[in-house]
Amino acid sequence: MDHTRFGRTGLDVSVASLGSGGASRLGQQYGATLEDSVRVVRSALDGGVNLVDTAGTYGTEEIIGAAIRGHRDGVVVSTKSAIVENPMARGTDLISGTRFSERVHASLARLGTDYIDILYVHGLQPEHYDYCVTEIVPVLERLRSQGSIRFSGVSEAWSSDPAHEMLERALADDHFDVMMVGLNIVNHSALAHIIPLAKEADVGIQCMYAVRRKLAQPDLARQVVEAAVAAGEVDPADLDRVDPLGFLVAPDVAGSLAEACYRFDRHSPGVDTVLTGTGSLDHLAENLRSMTGPPLPETVVARIGRLFGDVRSVTGD
Repeated sequence: MDHTRFGRTGLDVSVASLGSGGASRLGQQYGATLEDSVRVVRSALDGGVNLVDTAGTYGTEEIIGAAIRGHRDGVVVSTKSAIVENPMARGTDLISGTRFSERVHASLARLGTDYIDILYVHGLQPEHYDYCVTEIVPVLERLRSQGSIRFSGVSEAWSSDPAHEMLERALADDHFDVMMVGLNIVNHSALAHIIPLAKEADVGIQCMYAVRRKLAQPDLARQVVEAAVAAGEVDPADLDRVDPLGFLVAPDVAGSLAEACYRFDRHSPGVDTVLTGTGSLDHLAENLRSMTGPPLPETVVARIGRLFGDVRSVTGD
């Protein structure tokens, strides 16, 4: 497993990072026991992953805490906290800085650690950005000075902000050390105007949505592409409408659609680490193998750029 410098944090992180949210939540959504999920995390660590991500809303912080017990110094732990009372809904119930701080300390307790390496403001909506800067950024600075967190980050709400409006503003203000960015084969708009600016500011980039739900299955992936066609962002004349992503699993390209997706994100310029999540040991091993594979052929990357370079409206979720 290759490692890289995570922007100005200076942290040495694996190019694959383990997520504990999404559809699986380390298998908890499918009936896995605590021990099953802990085993997945420890298998990732044994496979060379040293960056694990969670969030207060995922219900997996205790699992991460149990898995890293006795190994804390060798693991970079990131967690996320939203600035709305109900993070699972796109609401306007903004919380106070005091309430945000309480949530962070609750995360520390669930993780069983004295400090969080990276604390993300979770799924920040563009319309809440100004409030975050005024009310939450000073709290992040206090938490850092107290030693409760080492670095601050922000993750975008990509499903509702597919053009990265919030991240554009955040990069202009430079309040965050790292960013969690949506990026995949169908919508790689971040490569044009977000990630280059982040690299100039030495902001670390962690990618999410490399595969997510629909891009793991050809039939569902076709629906994503058709939505981009309907939005006028993809020229249907350039596509195989029956299997628009079939060229990614041609001989000498990739063994599966998911593998192609992971390799695309992993080798995209400016990307530091790519999230993968699962509750299956076999699936985990498969995903990690994908991200230790070589870049996709240059001709394939060029074709992805021609086909999907104008996509801004879909995310693959």
